Amino acid sequence: MSLYGKLEKQEADYSAVVEEKIPECQKMVNAGRLQEAIEILLQLEKQARVAADAHSTSRILTTIVRFCFEQRNFEALNENIHLLTKRRSQLKQAVTKMVQEACTYVDQISDMETKLKLIDTLRTVTAGKIYVEIERARLTRKLAEFKEAAGNIDEAASILQELQVETFGSMEKREKIEFLLEQMRVCLLKSDYIRTQIISRKISIRAFEDEKLHDLKLKFYELMIKLDQHDSNYFAVCKHYKQIYDTPRIKENNSMMKEALKNIVIYLLLSPYGNEQQNLLHIISQDKSLQQLPKYNELVKLIKTDEVINWRSLIEHFEQDLKVGDSNLPATDAFKSEEGAKRWADFKTRIVEHNMRVMAKYYTRISTKRMANLLDLSEDDTEEFLSNLVTNKTVSGKIDRLAGIVTFESQKDINEVLNDWSHNLTNLMKSINKTTHLINKEEMVHAAKA
Repeated sequence: MSLYGKLEKQEADYSAVVEEKIPECQKMVNAGRLQEAIEILLQLEKQARVAADAHSTSRILTTIVRFCFEQRNFEALNENIHLLTKRRSQLKQAVTKMVQEACTYVDQISDMETKLKLIDTLRTVTAGKIYVEIERARLTRKLAEFKEAAGNIDEAASILQELQVETFGSMEKREKIEFLLEQMRVCLLKSDYIRTQIISRKISIRAFEDEKLHDLKLKFYELMIKLDQHDSNYFAVCKHYKQIYDTPRIKENNSMMKEALKNIVIYLLLSPYGNEQQNLLHIISQDKSLQQLPKYNELVKLIKTDEVINWRSLIEHFEQDLKVGDSNLPATDAFKSEEGAKRWADFKTRIVEHNMRVMAKYYTRISTKRMANLLDLSEDDTEEFLSNLVTNKTVSGKIDRLAGIVTFESQKDINEVLNDWSHNLTNLMKSINKTTHLINKEEMVHAAKA
């Protein structure tokens, strides 16, 4: 079995006849007798098809469509493509050759209406045929590009989503990934973020280990950044920039390397506190390339230090560099536009959370008034932030709202908790045994007296 199914045994060879007839038909076409030449070739095509002569049949089919195209008779071209594919027991190899030949004409046609008709014809005759699935996919992509150029984004997205290229076994890895990336891009233009996420999971990240696919790797992570920026998934965005940063061609380009590293730092500091976030923060702080970005390096060191950060002082030292930058080191787009304003507010939230974690390390009890003063917040906002951190189990503490006192408790390791439980249980059993012994003793004393 092959891609074309069961191979038929060739009963006769019409190569010599075809070699003789095609030049004769060419002369007829040049003389303006296109239909007459096609009729002769159709009769010969039937004989070759019945005899299962795949090579001759393929030559005849490609010749017919070539004659129609050379004479710019696009109506005859579309009609004959339909006719030849629907003929009984048509050889699959011949259909494949004809479709491949016709696909080359699409880019050579200047009139858009004619071009779209030919694409529609080819997509119709290739529908449901596995042996021409790649040609159909390429035509579909071109059609989507034309629709997008005309401003029909929704229609372009719908056309692209018709095909499940991840199931195409005959398509090369690179072309398959390119097609999936195009589907992601158009879905993002349509603001269909859920479908973009679904398509992204069809791409194997392992494929990007091949250096030849690093250009597609960069495209993929750029699309993923846009997707996760919409969902405000800052740590995911940070990891995408890290993948871009680790790409050899980015590290070789100093300006692109700096841009990626700046975004890593910004989105890392915007990310919620966690083990993975802290681990990546430590890795980035050890990166020697960070020394080329003095302000960002200083900011990372400030966040890593267990000291309360004054928000107003931080703004004075870093706001200009983070939002505007200078001619030598321009700022990223992270804090620009309306989304940038939201990220700046989230950045302030992360600084407040950092300060609270620091307080939890140095204080066991503190008044809410004093805490609000250190954080430069109102008491209500302080209580809200603290409640969120306790709920997320970032810090462990309790609030006495009547007394206005916050009590921080040191977080115990799981082993410590189990050891404490075991110790308390042992003490409890000792007390029970002692009590039982005393009760038995008293009973024996009373029994003796009686």
